[in-house]
Amino acid sequence: MQRYLDVALEAVAQAREVLLAHRGAAPALFKGKGDFATEADLAIEALLREHLRRETGINVFGEENGGEFTPEACWVLDPIDGTSNYSAGNPNCAILVSLVLEGQPVVAVVDMPLLGLHVSACAGGPVVCNGEVLPPLEDTGGQGRAAQVGVGSVGSDDRVRFPAPLRLALIGLLADGPLRPRISGSVGVDLAFVALGIYRAAVSFSPYVWDNAAGVLLARCAGAIVTDVDGGPWTPESVGAIVGAPSAHETVLSSMLHISANT
Repeated sequence: MQRYLDVALEAVAQAREVLLAHRGAAPALFKGKGDFATEADLAIEALLREHLRRETGINVFGEENGGEFTPEACWVLDPIDGTSNYSAGNPNCAILVSLVLEGQPVVAVVDMPLLGLHVSACAGGPVVCNGEVLPPLEDTGGQGRAAQVGVGSVGSDDRVRFPAPLRLALIGLLADGPLRPRISGSVGVDLAFVALGIYRAAVSFSPYVWDNAAGVLLARCAGAIVTDVDGGPWTPESVGAIVGAPSAHETVLSSMLHISANT
C-alpha cells in the first residue's frame, strides 16, 4: 500500500501545480445546469490518469472522462472537487485520489492547495497532514470548542433522493442541536476536515464514488464512524455518507433518519 500511496503522491504533486497555475479558470465544458469543468479539471485528470496507469497498471475511473469502475482494483479520481468554488477563486476545493481494492478504499490523497493542506492515508495507518502524523480523533460530545458539521451543498449531486427541502430541513434540525452546520461546496473538503478534527462530522449527499472514497478512508483512519446515510456500511455504491466522531455521527444520523421519515 505504501508504494501505491507514493505513486499517488507523486501524481498529485504534479497536479497541484496545474491547479495553482489556473486558479479562477472559466468553465470549459458544461455538463448540466450549474455543473461544469474547467480546463484545469480536464488537464489534471489527464495527468493523473497517465501517471497512475503507467506506474501501477491499475484501471482508472474519473469524474471527467469516466472509464470503468472495477471495485476489485481501481484508481478513483476527482481532479477538482468543488470546481465552482475553484472557478470563483473560493479556496474550498481539492484534488481527490483514492485506490479501491476489493470494494473499499485503501489509499487516499486529498490535496487542498488553496488551503495549504495536503492529507493522505493508507488503510490501517494514521492520517498524515503536511508531513505530520495526526493523532486519532477525540470524541468531545460536541462540548468545548465550536463543534461544526459539514453539509456539502444544498442544490447539487442527488436531487432525487435528497432534494433541497430535505437538505435545508436537516440543516435547520442540526442548527438546533450541538453542531453548527457549514456549507463548503466540496464533499472532499468536508470529509477531510473531519479527519483533521476541524469538523466533528460531515454528511455527503453525493452518489458518486469519486466524491466520497478518499474522504471515507481518511475518516476511518482518523477513528471516525463511517456509514451510509441510513446508518449501514458504506460501499462505493452508496448514495452519500455520514462520517464523524461517535457522538457527532450519532447526532447527524438520527437527524437524517428523522428528516427522511417525515419528508
